Amino acid sequence: MWEEPAYQSISCQETGRSMSTEELEGRRAQLLQELAAIGDLRPGSLVSRYRKCGKPNCRCAREGDPGHGPSWSFTRRVDGKTVTRILKPDDVERVRTQIAECQRLRRLTNELIEVSEALCEAQEGTETKKKPFKNIGQND
Repeated sequence: MWEEPAYQSISCQETGRSMSTEELEGRRAQLLQELAAIGDLRPGSLVSRYRKCGKPNCRCAREGDPGHGPSWSFTRRVDGKTVTRILKPDDVERVRTQIAECQRLRRLTNELIEVSEALCEAQEGTETKKKPFKNIGQND
């Protein structure tokens, strides 16, 4: 029967240092709590634009004037196509927060995978070097 080592030290790429099995389990629990607290999210990007209207007597026609704006747009991929939506000024902060939550989710899940992998290696009693995964359908 397999017995867990009393103290196993595994290096974790996300933290950049060696962590004991107990530290890895603690970090995993902390990551799961942070994931449970994730709010509304959406992938995409937020862009502000200034434009010149083209009227010669408008203030935007003056040299150095940035133009009218900002006009905010939210861009994301849907079914392989780029979709852009113009936002109302009142929606900008909400969308900015949702994009930040999506980035946070990705960061947390990447770290959770890293920590889980290190724990699995600790349970095996070995620390293996990362090998690149072979693409499915790739010929040798």
